[in-house]
Parts: sequence; C-alpha cells; structure tokens
Amino acid sequence: MSRHLSPTSDNALASQLELAFDDNRLVAQLYGDFDQNLALIEQRLKVTATPRGNHVMLKGSAGSVDQARRVLESLYSLLEEGRPVDMSDVDGVIRMIETEDSQLTLPTLEKKGKVRMAQIATRKSTIVARTPAQDAYMRAMDRAELVFGVGPAGTGKTYLAVSHAASLLERGDINRIILSRPAVEAGERLGFLPGDMKEKVDPYLRPLYDALYDMMKPENVERCITSGIIEVAPLAFMRGRTLANAVVILDEAQNTTSMQMKMFLTRLGENSKMIVTGDPTQVDLPRGEKSGLIEAVALLDGVEGVHITRFGDKDVVRHALVGRIVRAYEADTARRLKDKSSEGVAR
Repeated sequence: MSRHLSPTSDNALASQLELAFDDNRLVAQLYGDFDQNLALIEQRLKVTATPRGNHVMLKGSAGSVDQARRVLESLYSLLEEGRPVDMSDVDGVIRMIETEDSQLTLPTLEKKGKVRMAQIATRKSTIVARTPAQDAYMRAMDRAELVFGVGPAGTGKTYLAVSHAASLLERGDINRIILSRPAVEAGERLGFLPGDMKEKVDPYLRPLYDALYDMMKPENVERCITSGIIEVAPLAFMRGRTLANAVVILDEAQNTTSMQMKMFLTRLGENSKMIVTGDPTQVDLPRGEKSGLIEAVALLDGVEGVHITRFGDKDVVRHALVGRIVRAYEADTARRLKDKSSEGVAR
C-alpha cells in the first residue's frame, strides 16, 4: 500500500492523498457496489474519494483525509483476513476512528494507525464491534465475571451478550446458557398466556432467541433448548439456585426490583459469567418501585470483577432515525427535570 500526502495550492490546511492497494479483487469489495462504501466515507468525513482502478485519491482537510486513510486501510485489512465488508462495517470503523481522534493524546505518541475492533466468532457468524462502547463491552465480557450493559435500545447490548454466550458454548468453555428476563409488560396487559413454562415466557425472550438463531444453526438451537443446554429461566424461578459453568443473561433488567436483582446476582457459581442488560430510561415497574438495575449499577461500580459499559445515543446501530429519537426523548427528560428543579427553587 503506497501513499503520498501533500497540501493543495489553494489551501494549506487542505490535503490530498493517494492510496494504492495490491489486490484488485479486494479493492472491488473495499469500494462496495457502485462505490457505496466510498460514498459513505465522503459523506461522513467530508472528503472527496476518487477511485482509479486500485488507486484512491482523497482530498479534503488534513484531519479528514487522514481519517479516511485509516478507515480504508482498516477495512482493507479486514478483507485480507477473509472478512466480508459491508456498509455497517464502514460505519463502525468511521465511528471508532472519530472517537479515537476526539480523545486527547500526547504529541509524543505514535501516529494513530489501523483500527483493531473486538470480535465475537461462532461457526455461523462473526460479529465485529461497530462503536467504541461495543468494543469495550465485548472486551469486558472476555475479562469480567459480571458485566452490565446499560443504555438505550438499538445499541446491541442483548445481541452481543447472546453472541458471546454462543461463542463460549461452541468452544466448550461453558456447559450451558441461561436466559432470563422479568415478566413485566411494557405498559400493556397481555392477560393469560396458555402453554407450558417455555411457551409462557417465549414472548418476553424473543430478542434473545433472535440473536441465538443468528449465531447458531436453528436445529442446533432447538436441540440445545430441548436438552437443557440452553435454558429459559424466568427470573422468579432463579431463587435458591447456584449457576455454575454457564453464561447467565438477564435482559430488560431495568424492570427488576432491588430484591430480585440482589437474588439474581447472588446465583453466580464457579466458572460462570453473568451479563445484565437494560435501559434505565424505560422502567415499566409500578410507580414508586425502585429499579434493581439502577441501584446495582450505582452500588457495584468499581467493584473488582464487575464491569459496567454505558451506551449512549451515538452507539445506536439500528436505523439512524433511532438515534435521533433517543436524543429527542433524552432532551425532553432533561427539560422536565430542569423544570421540576426550577419549581422546587421557586417554592
């Protein structure tokens, strides 16, 4: 890969850079269908990316051109490793590099290079972190016994937790996966649900199943559920158990009470991990009931063996509109709290 960086004649702050890639077959994948990957880089980083065969000419501000270079080099490295690249990967690498550059570094530090994002791999699929918070979350699940993923919808908290559990099960590092969730309806009353225990709680655990089917073959998932290797355990039925050699996932944990959360966390056994996910802004508990998730995050922050990853609206990896919706609700919540505070002072 060769490159040349120089200032343009009309603006000393503007730069142009030519990149050359060796493998023409990989270059086609790097650019994307109809050069859509380059178009996304242009739009997000405010540069011009002009492809000529296996060469790309980048033009823009010096900082933006350097960011675009690192994005293209990082994506090309993924392709060299045999990983396909799509627009979500481009978006993820851009996010990582933008965040990296927003953090202050000493002038003596080496120039930033290619981004190496955390990955979760199973036989069926490989998941690559798409935001800095996802990267931290995925690395934490490898290291810590208890991990909290806290933040808004669409940030990948549950999906990554289930993916991590599936990868450990395939490698033989654990013997089973236990999925749990409090049976609290989101503002609705579902009424009587017929069937056995699994059938009663399935509607609540659908997001967990969706992630499992993405990471494992459907027949393997069904076989594991039938044999008990993957267990669906309503939170109320966890009392009195010690959960060893397992990954235990508690989803929608904002809807646990303080007593339920304490009961759940004390079930941790030998060679086990617990991953707790939830969004503190979407508590569906009765008015006046304290969320066990909010309390646990406050109490356990800094405790050895516990890691808390906090996601924000910038970590939303669903449709871009989801991020804007989250920001609008957060702004409204902040405004209401400010108004309430002002009323208190006035009195």
